[in-house]
Amino acid sequence: MSRLYAIIYCFEASVRDLIRSRLADADPAWWDSARVPRKVRDTATTRQKDADDNSWLEGQSRDILGFVDFGGLTDIIVNNWPEFEDLIPSQHWLKQRLDELERARNYVAHNRMLTPAEFARLEMYVGDWNRQVGL
Repeated sequence: MSRLYAIIYCFEASVRDLIRSRLADADPAWWDSARVPRKVRDTATTRQKDADDNSWLEGQSRDILGFVDFGGLTDIIVNNWPEFEDLIPSQHWLKQRLDELERARNYVAHNRMLTPAEFARLEMYVGDWNRQVGL
């Protein structure tokens, strides 16, 4: 189970890093522009404020992208498709992989076990992503 959690954590961090890198290169003020869908930005801002208000929970609360839902990451990429289309074959491919990975992520995050076949599919999708974006 710990291996699975690590795979998901690293995958999610790599998607956030890719978004941050690609959008910062295109627009240094990308977070505050129309590049981030309003709903995604509002949800992340609310979550960051909640983290600040509950500072007894130690940890990094400065990176606003860390407060974006997994599905919101997909929305940001789709909203900025020209910045990612050289890496990702299609929006359909992106949505399919990230939707499957989000389901597995949520399952694991709530302490449920995946079957060996589901674990293998998760590893396959992460491998597909890594090969596709060049990691």
